[in-house]
Amino acid sequence: MLYWLLYQKLFPYFRPFRIFRYLTFRTAFASLTAMLIALLIGPFVIEKLREFQISQYIREDGPKDHQKKAGTPTMGGVLICIAILLPTLLWSDLSNPFVWLVMLSTLAFGAIGFTDDYIKVIQRRNLGLTAVQKMGLQIIAGVVIAVVLLAMRSEGIYSTHLMVPFLKRFRPDLSIHLLGAIPHLSTLAFLPFVIFVTLIIVGSSNAVNLTDGLDGLAIGCTIIAAAALTVLTYVSGNAVFSDYLELQRMPMVSEVTVFCGAMVGASIGFLWYNAHPAEVFMGDVGSLALGGAIGTVAVVIKQELLLPFIGGIFVLEAISVILQVGSYKLRKKRIFKMAPLHHHFELMGWSESKVIVRFWIGALVFALFALTTLKLR
Repeated sequence: MLYWLLYQKLFPYFRPFRIFRYLTFRTAFASLTAMLIALLIGPFVIEKLREFQISQYIREDGPKDHQKKAGTPTMGGVLICIAILLPTLLWSDLSNPFVWLVMLSTLAFGAIGFTDDYIKVIQRRNLGLTAVQKMGLQIIAGVVIAVVLLAMRSEGIYSTHLMVPFLKRFRPDLSIHLLGAIPHLSTLAFLPFVIFVTLIIVGSSNAVNLTDGLDGLAIGCTIIAAAALTVLTYVSGNAVFSDYLELQRMPMVSEVTVFCGAMVGASIGFLWYNAHPAEVFMGDVGSLALGGAIGTVAVVIKQELLLPFIGGIFVLEAISVILQVGSYKLRKKRIFKMAPLHHHFELMGWSESKVIVRFWIGALVFALFALTTLKLR
């Protein structure tokens, strides 16, 4: 909105407003705006959550130290969503379809998380939507995003080709051309792409959700992942950098940099209240929304295969749960003392603060490695 007003409308009459044309300037301001929104309205949101008795219920089989957190306000992810979406609306070019796609993805997954949290609060238990219900809704959201991207492909602004780290010349197409040549099977030609995109986005959403178990853990890792995505999104849309790094240049996705910057700022602002000992938890409304946003941005900028490094800690947390469940079902034995992974280290004797900071360090190492792969091609 401010971009439209200050640059597109008022720039011809006041030349200094040309600064609003620069993506780096608007990204920085979106980040600062998001952080200020989170910091300023955070106390109000927390107070309202307390007033409506929207508090966290702690799983009984978890570390005993966590029982003292019972009653801490949850659903703070509402604050995160507001702090991301408002600055994006203010500072981005709203004529760009990719901006709307990532915002709607954030809202869709946030709505699923909100429903889950609301059921937990109303029924006063640690379980909201059933696993089937939650996964079903996430899959629907992922399929819709994939279909929208296919519509953008038909307009020539998106590609179904996959970028493979370290292999700059190898870019396989996720559509099956042979099926596309047969009229009544033409729709199935894009089925691999739809499945792939859905897996990436749903997997990312659930991975962040599983990481959200300690004060500040998930949001700290999100700051690092979102910062890496901000860099990747900018270079993917920049003619000079994309040519130098031999990336597939996508001019229109550069505007998503503003959204990524807002995600960084909103996460920093939320961490102020979520740092140990947390005054508020993000709940599923926050973790699912952030995970969905991260996955969608990765798909939009064609860095899906780099996502496991960008969000390395999220991936490790998700894998630990998969291995634990699989091992117990097949062998009736557990691999870890408890899953997700952060609880395993807690039960080993690490303090909560030590687990959090060390996982942040791990997230930073993963993100830096992801950025170095841009030139190692």
